[in-house]
Amino acid sequence: MNRSARHTLDLILVLIQKEMKVRYKSNFLGYVWSVAHPLAFAFIFFVAFKAVMRIGMENYTLFLIAGLFPWQWLSNSVLSSPTVFLNNSSIIKKVNFPRNAIILAAVFEDAIHFVLSIPVIILFMFIYRQTPSVAWLWGIPVLMSIQFLMTYGISLLISTVNLFFRDLERLTGIIITFIFYLTPIIYPETMVPEKYRFLIQMNPLAPLMISWRKLFLEGAVEPLPIAMSFFYSILVVAVAHTVYRKLSWKFAEVL
Repeated sequence: MNRSARHTLDLILVLIQKEMKVRYKSNFLGYVWSVAHPLAFAFIFFVAFKAVMRIGMENYTLFLIAGLFPWQWLSNSVLSSPTVFLNNSSIIKKVNFPRNAIILAAVFEDAIHFVLSIPVIILFMFIYRQTPSVAWLWGIPVLMSIQFLMTYGISLLISTVNLFFRDLERLTGIIITFIFYLTPIIYPETMVPEKYRFLIQMNPLAPLMISWRKLFLEGAVEPLPIAMSFFYSILVVAVAHTVYRKLSWKFAEVL
C-alpha cells in the first residue's frame, strides 16, 4: 500500500471512530436508540397491516424486521448524504485528500451499525422459534458487500450533485419514501398483481432487499437476485464516480 492510500485509509478510520463515538457516547442507551427507529416502524406497520387490515401472513413481525433493518442502513446513509460534503467543508478546503473518503467513512459507519443490529433479528427469530441458518456465514458478507457498493454509489452521487443543486437535499427524502413503498419490504412481492411485477424488477433496490429477507427468514442465497443486485450496484458506482470526477475539482469553489 502506497503512502497516499495509507493516509486515505487512516482518514477513513478517524472519521469512522469520530462518528461511532458520537452515536454510542451513552454506551448501552446509544445502542438502544439506534435500533429503536426500525423497531418502531415495524410496530406501526404491524398494527396497520396485521391488526387493522389483517394481512394473512404468519410471523409478520419477523418479516418486517428482516426487511426494515437492511433498509435502515441504506436509508440512513442516503438521507444524510446531501449534507456530508457541506458538513465537512472546513477539512475539504484545508486538506488535500480524496473527497469520496468522507462518503466511504459515512457508509461504513452505518454498515457497522447494521452489523450491531443483527443480534436483534436473532432475538426475534428465537421468539418466533426459528434459528439462524449456516448460510448466514457467507450470505451476510456477500449481501453486505453489494449493499455497501450500492449505498456508497447513491450517497456519492447525491452528495456531489447537491453541492451544485441544493434542492436535491429536499427531494432526497421524498424519493427515498417513494422507493420504500415501491420496494417489497412491508409486503411480499407475491402480493403485487402479476401485471405490475415488472416494476419490482426495474427497482434496483428490490432484489437486494428481497435477498436479505430470504436469507434471514429462509436461509436462502439465490444467485439471480444477488447477481441483479451486484449489477445494479456496479452501475450506480460507475455513474457516481463519473459525476464525481467531473465535478470534484469545483468543490472548494461551491462550499
